[in-house]
Amino acid sequence: MALKDFKPVHWLYNILHYKGLLHNRAAYDNYRVKKSLIASISSRDFADRESKAWLDIGNSRELAATKESFKSFEPSVQSEILGWSDKGYLLLKGFFNETICDDINDEIDRLIKNKSIRFINNNKLMFVFKKSNLIRSVAERKELLDIMNFILGREVVLFQTINFITGSEQRPHSDSIHMTTYPLGFLIAGWLALEDATKDNGPLCYYPASHKLPYFLNADFNKAKTALHLGKKKYPDYENEIDRLIQQYQLPKVELYAKKGDLFIWHANLLHGGAPIIDRKLTRKSMVMHYFAKDVIKYHDITERPSLLDDAQH
Repeated sequence: MALKDFKPVHWLYNILHYKGLLHNRAAYDNYRVKKSLIASISSRDFADRESKAWLDIGNSRELAATKESFKSFEPSVQSEILGWSDKGYLLLKGFFNETICDDINDEIDRLIKNKSIRFINNNKLMFVFKKSNLIRSVAERKELLDIMNFILGREVVLFQTINFITGSEQRPHSDSIHMTTYPLGFLIAGWLALEDATKDNGPLCYYPASHKLPYFLNADFNKAKTALHLGKKKYPDYENEIDRLIQQYQLPKVELYAKKGDLFIWHANLLHGGAPIIDRKLTRKSMVMHYFAKDVIKYHDITERPSLLDDAQH
């Protein structure tokens, strides 16, 4: 049994990073969560399992245009927003120009070369925005944050960036198992193509309208947890259950052959992953950006750890 499966290990980690947990205090008070900021927290602590995001409660085709701020978006963005509730995603072609993409790629190459960043799980460069003003500025570009704020109906805060050199090949999942909120529905993600994605280099894949499925969280597949132990089930067990749901609901898969500069924005509960890489010689450079609504409870349901935010984010 691995040490990381014991909750007290995570409590100790939380104590050591207490300052990064302070962002949750107001939300705990607002939602009457009677827990220490260092304590475990999970979906089991909340009876309510429904999204409270305004475009989940109602439909974007009826609601979006009722907001004055909707008029500020380009017609192409407006069109995509109108389909948000039905599809669970936006595809904004050419949202970033090629110069910005090249600058990000050069920045990543520089940071790798000087060993400022390193790969996690072989292909992920995590939280690079904390070490790069350029990448932070791209992820916090006003035009992008305006869209994220509009969709969630709340101010968002950048939580995480992930840079990829190659396709992720990650099995289908919902981000809400990794970055969970209470109320549900207040996470949003963007994926920026830093070069063209093709059938051969492992494109992003997603399942349209899968965000309408009930949220599938730890309590749904890992029932052996105790007060001190995280349970017997592991993340691959979650992935197996998602595969089962895809088969059960016969969800169609779409591979995204994005062009350099295209931006794909998706719902917290949209199932997505990475298609297999056919040609291992090819790269598929991209950047993922995750944002939380600023005023909700933020945690990681698998490890029951409250999410950490640094001083620049709260």
